[in-house]
Amino acid sequence: MADKSEPLFLKLRRPNIRFLFLAILIGGLAGYGAVLFKLILKYMQWLFYQDTADWLTFAGSVPLWMKLVMPTAGGLVVGLVVSYFASEAKGHGVPEVMQAIALRGGRIRKRVAAAKIFASAVTIGSGGSVGREGPMVQIGASIGSSVGQIFKIPRVHMKTMVGCGAAAGIAATFNAPIAGVLFALEIIIGDFGVMQFSPVVLSSVMATAISRYYFGDFPHFDIPTYSIVSLWEYLFYPVLGVVTGLVALAFTNSLYWLEDRFDAMPIPDWTKPAIGGAVLGVVFAVYPQVFGVGYGAMNATLLDKTPFALMLVLVAVKIVASSVTLGSGGSGGIFAPSLFMGCMTGGAFGYVVHMLLPAYTATPAAYALVAMGGLVAGTTYAPITAILIIFEMTSDYSIILPLMLTCITATVMNSTIQRASIYTTKLLRRGIDIEAGRERHLLSHMLVKEVMVRDFVTIPQTMTLSSILWTFKTENAPYLHVVDEDQRLTGIISFRDLRAVLNEEGLADLLIAHDLATQNPVTVTTDDTLQDALDKITDRGVSQLPVLSTGKEPRVVGTLTELAIDAAYNSATVRAEIAEGPNRDAL
Repeated sequence: MADKSEPLFLKLRRPNIRFLFLAILIGGLAGYGAVLFKLILKYMQWLFYQDTADWLTFAGSVPLWMKLVMPTAGGLVVGLVVSYFASEAKGHGVPEVMQAIALRGGRIRKRVAAAKIFASAVTIGSGGSVGREGPMVQIGASIGSSVGQIFKIPRVHMKTMVGCGAAAGIAATFNAPIAGVLFALEIIIGDFGVMQFSPVVLSSVMATAISRYYFGDFPHFDIPTYSIVSLWEYLFYPVLGVVTGLVALAFTNSLYWLEDRFDAMPIPDWTKPAIGGAVLGVVFAVYPQVFGVGYGAMNATLLDKTPFALMLVLVAVKIVASSVTLGSGGSGGIFAPSLFMGCMTGGAFGYVVHMLLPAYTATPAAYALVAMGGLVAGTTYAPITAILIIFEMTSDYSIILPLMLTCITATVMNSTIQRASIYTTKLLRRGIDIEAGRERHLLSHMLVKEVMVRDFVTIPQTMTLSSILWTFKTENAPYLHVVDEDQRLTGIISFRDLRAVLNEEGLADLLIAHDLATQNPVTVTTDDTLQDALDKITDRGVSQLPVLSTGKEPRVVGTLTELAIDAAYNSATVRAEIAEGPNRDAL
């Protein structure tokens, strides 16, 4: 216990207190990064089109040649930046942050923040049909990583620094501090522990305060008045979840299908975003609603001003426009496109149900609002974040139940159909299978026999309760392996299994190991991979597994603990870092 007379300056030097101060610093830097990004984005749009207003307000005055040439020029600039300055700036950015945490201990090159700000601003300013929220995640994460590297934060805590930056980026851009926190914990860090929660909250609050100081405390959208007209409406929201889930799957698969087509082109990579920009120019010359972030078109739908047929068409057009932008190598996020598709999908869905049952359903705008969350959940597999983003944008508690039904339905359905989200799919395509903060590829190349513990305790299945208790006292073993006459495993006993009979008198010499053991325990063999073993440990909620030999008559040859898997994984990641060489984190 710490001395109560310990000076205050020594208390402030404790690691957990130091992390809180660094979290505030990261939040402040990320908040100003968001302010800078928004200003540069406006400047870029003015540079390309001499106007900073919403595209729909002046699209008619822009000549056709400019609509075709400017996205092409913007794509050319982005292609050069991505190819020759920072390849991490390509795409929507979040997978790169997840990869940095899982494989490089949260270290991100310091140049990434500047490259992402510039590349995304050029992409969106010239008309790229992507969002600014995703880039801010990568920008904030890069800031958090840079601060962590400057202050020499230990590897085990670096992911918290990165999470602080990601949370600050989302919070400052969406004006949604709670959603920023949950995004970082749910997607980036993958851990809701107190040591992660407190710094992330401070960063999110700091960034939101800075954003509100410069831009005010108001939502991005013209939010309709929301209310449940009748209890029968609750039957429609799971259906809406299914619909938004299907659109989300279409978006994810279209994005990576087009990315494959662009990757297969036998031309220099730096020219591909320009080709995507040219195609995009043709698209928004016909459908100006899909230009850039698209908030103007979403606001029109939320005010019930978009025709039914146009909403249906815009869902498909936005999928194409966003997929072309990102698939060709442009820079931007998938949050805003998901919100856009959800808004149009929900508006069309609401139009149908309101037309059929006008007395029992709300207006189409209400369904458009809920579907925005459903489509974000269906693409990211982060329902908590999706629910809170929409809730914070509306500040209306009555929307929570419809949001929960829609978002959970979309997430469960899509994760059942397709295991990887729009983020982890990108990593899988690189051969990186990340789950719960781990890169599964490393564990898939290590065998159980390499790390198993060969010092274990076996007892015969005829051993009495009194002897079992004595064995626990003398051997200091968490589990006892029960074997038959032929030394084949028949069960395992933990001290927890004995609690129910400890106070029963007269049973000490009547109960035997066979009566008390957990029968048919989950096991692994010496030739199984550590990933297979970890999957079994996770599925069954146990901390260790008996290891059997291979062959016709397997015998117990060891035990494998979760701690041993963790140690093996950490060693493998360190070896991988060393193999990458000393310049992997160069500017």
